[in-house]
Amino acid sequence: MDLLHNLGVGFSVALSLNNLGFCLIGVLLGTLVGVLPGLGTTATIAILLPLTFQLDSTGSLIMLAGIYYGAQYGGSTTAILVNMPGEGTSVMTAVDGYQMARRGRAGAALATAALASFAAGTLATLVISLFGPLLARAALSFGPPEYFSLMVFGFTMAIVVAAGSLMKAGAMVFLGLLLGAVGTDIETGAERMTFGLIDLYDGVEFAVVAVGLYGIAEILANVATPEKRTVLAGKLSNLWPSHDDFRRGTPAALRGSVIGSILGILPGNGAVLAPFVSYATEKSFSKQKREFGQGAVEGVAGPEAANNAAAQTAFIPMLTLGLPPNAVMAVMIGAMMIQGITPGPQVMTARPDLFWGLIASMWIGNLLLLVINLPLIGIWVQLLRVPFRMLFPSIILICFIGVYSLRNSTFDVLMVGVFGLLGYAMVKLQFERTPFVIAFILGDMMEEKLRQSLLIGQGDVTVFFTRPLSLIMLLASVGLIVLALLPAIRKRRDEAFVDED
Repeated sequence: MDLLHNLGVGFSVALSLNNLGFCLIGVLLGTLVGVLPGLGTTATIAILLPLTFQLDSTGSLIMLAGIYYGAQYGGSTTAILVNMPGEGTSVMTAVDGYQMARRGRAGAALATAALASFAAGTLATLVISLFGPLLARAALSFGPPEYFSLMVFGFTMAIVVAAGSLMKAGAMVFLGLLLGAVGTDIETGAERMTFGLIDLYDGVEFAVVAVGLYGIAEILANVATPEKRTVLAGKLSNLWPSHDDFRRGTPAALRGSVIGSILGILPGNGAVLAPFVSYATEKSFSKQKREFGQGAVEGVAGPEAANNAAAQTAFIPMLTLGLPPNAVMAVMIGAMMIQGITPGPQVMTARPDLFWGLIASMWIGNLLLLVINLPLIGIWVQLLRVPFRMLFPSIILICFIGVYSLRNSTFDVLMVGVFGLLGYAMVKLQFERTPFVIAFILGDMMEEKLRQSLLIGQGDVTVFFTRPLSLIMLLASVGLIVLALLPAIRKRRDEAFVDED
C-alpha cells in the first residue's frame, strides 16, 4: 500500500503542467542529442547545468533525467540509419540495426528499438520503485566508516570497469580527489592549493569542471575529427515490426531489461557494458547465430532494452546512497547540490515529492518518447544532414554564458577553457574522464566521512575493519583489484573494451 501511495504522490507531482513540460523538453532534447553524433549526454547536461539554477529543483531534475534516458532513444536512430551510434550505449544496436536498414527494414528496426526501450523503461521504473526505498532504508543505518568504505568500493569499481589502463583510471581518481581538495578547509580554515587566488577560496565550481571537461572537450574532439555520415536514402516505410519480429524480439527485450537493470546500478561503466552483455547473451541463446551481424532483430531489441534499463536504474545508487555510478549521475548530483539538496537516503524522507516525482516522470517520459519518436523520424533524418561545424559556435557560446551566469565571474569562464583543454588532452591520451568526475564530486564527502570515522575510533584506523559492513566493502574492493590484475581476466577485459571501441 505504501508503494501505491508513494507512486500516487509521484504521479501527482510529475503530471503537474510545469513538470510535464520539463519532462517533454528533456526527452526531446535527449533525443536530439542522441541523434546528432558529436556532443553526448554528459556534455549536454553539463552545459545546461548552470541554467537549472533558475529552475524549480524537481522540474530541473526531471528535465535533466529526461535528457539522459531520451538520448538512449535518439542514439538508436543514428545507429540504425547512419551506422554511427549517437551514444556509446548504442554501439551494439548499430551492428544489426544498420544491416536491417540496408535490407529495407529500417522502419521495423526503429520500431523494435522504440518498443524495447519502452518495455525496459517500464521495468526499470518498477525496479527503482521497489528497491530504491529498501536501499535508502538500509543506508540510513550506515555510519561514517560504512560510507567511507562504500566510496572506496565505488572508486574501485570505477577504476576496474573503466576502459583502458587500470593505472590511468587510478590516476584519474587521484587527480579528481586532489582537485576536490582545493579551497578552504572547513575544519581548520586553512587554504589548500589556492595559490593566493581569492576565486579559489571556495573551491572549484563543479559546473565549471563539467562544462569544460565534457562540453568544450567534446567540441574540440569533434571539430578535430572529419565528419563521415551517409544517411540512408529513400522513404521509411512499414514502421511496425512483423509477427516474427515480435516473437523473437520480445524475449530478447525482457532479458536485456533484466541485464540492464542489474548492471546500471554498478559503479563505473555498467550502463555502457549492459548492451554488450545483452548482445553476447542473445547470441548464445539464439538458434540463428549466423544472422547476428546480418540483421537479427534480437541484436536490436536486447541491447536497446539493456541500455535504457541501465540508464534508469543508475538513479538508484545516486538517489539513495549519493554514489554516482557514472559521469552523468555525477553531473546530476552536481545539479542537486546547486539546488541545495544533498543526495543520499534522506532525500526520500525529506523530499518525497522530488524522489517519487522523478521516478514517476521516468515512466511518463518513456511513454512520451514512444509516442513522439516514430512520427518525428523524418525530422531527425534531416537533422543528421546538418554538419557539426555549423553547430559548435553556438554551443560554445551557451557554455560560456551558462557558466558566467553562475557567479558573474570571468575567472570561471577562463577555468572552463582550462578544463576544456584538460578534457581534450584526456580524450587524445585515452584517459577516462568518468573516474575523475566521480572522485571530484565525492571528494569532500569522502574526506568528511574519513574525519568522522577517525573521531569515532579516536584516531584508530582499525575502526574501518571492526565494523562488518565496512570490512566487507573493503575486502570486496581488494578482491576486485586482484581479479582485474589476473592475466586471464585482464586479457578478457582488454578484449571487451577493444570491441567497445
